[in-house]
Amino acid sequence: MRRQIPTEFIYQASALVIALIVVHLVYITAIRPNAQAILDARAAQEAAGELVEQEQSVYVMLKDFEQEACFVLMFWAIAIIGYKARSALRERNLLDQDMVIVTEGVSILPEDTREYGRPIQALPERVQSFLLPRALMSALQRFASTRNVQDSAEAVRQACDAESDRLDSELAMVRYIAWAIPSIGFIGTVRGISQALGQAYKAVEGDISGVTANLGVAFNSTFIALVISIVVMFLMHQLQLVQERLVRDVGEYCDRRLLRHLRIRDS
Repeated sequence: MRRQIPTEFIYQASALVIALIVVHLVYITAIRPNAQAILDARAAQEAAGELVEQEQSVYVMLKDFEQEACFVLMFWAIAIIGYKARSALRERNLLDQDMVIVTEGVSILPEDTREYGRPIQALPERVQSFLLPRALMSALQRFASTRNVQDSAEAVRQACDAESDRLDSELAMVRYIAWAIPSIGFIGTVRGISQALGQAYKAVEGDISGVTANLGVAFNSTFIALVISIVVMFLMHQLQLVQERLVRDVGEYCDRRLLRHLRIRDS
């Protein structure tokens, strides 16, 4: 039997391709033509002996390949973060529902667990894979088999800890992107400085235009990469906050709606 490709992998691959295409189209149609026009105008002013306007242009700051790569990675990271945030918010909606309906003052005995588990088992398969249904079913099944409330509480804790570890591991790609963006910026810095050193002989002769242009490449790439990295890191930490709150609230939900109602029949 052939294994199906995970939906999330397809989404991430598609998001990368779309980000690459869209960003490249913006660069070849708007950013690089405008940047080249500005640079040509400055070169013409210099050739005519006119005073060159030194005001920095956004198009010139963004024109290089390192900045383009950083924007591709930024939009890819945002797409991944958006997908995971949407999944977390969808799971949070279950906390507003009565997954286990227990009247106040009513106790759940080990022989009652099958009855209380039926509504959860009747949920769609996709919903059953969410943390809250899994934690509730683990607690009910553990209570039915061990007849021990503490074991049920431990089952909930283990489910929440496992989910927390899973969510943290799935952020590995976003962490890699957040690391890669400033690294690409530093590559642009090294490239710009090396090209500026290659033009040092012209600076000695009095022509510093080549040196200044290449130093601009070096500093612009680092500046843009660091700004983008700040944005990605902020969004990633907001996602982590949402996920951590989800795991914590699921544990509290299980304790409030289920665990405190479990009882063992007195002999």
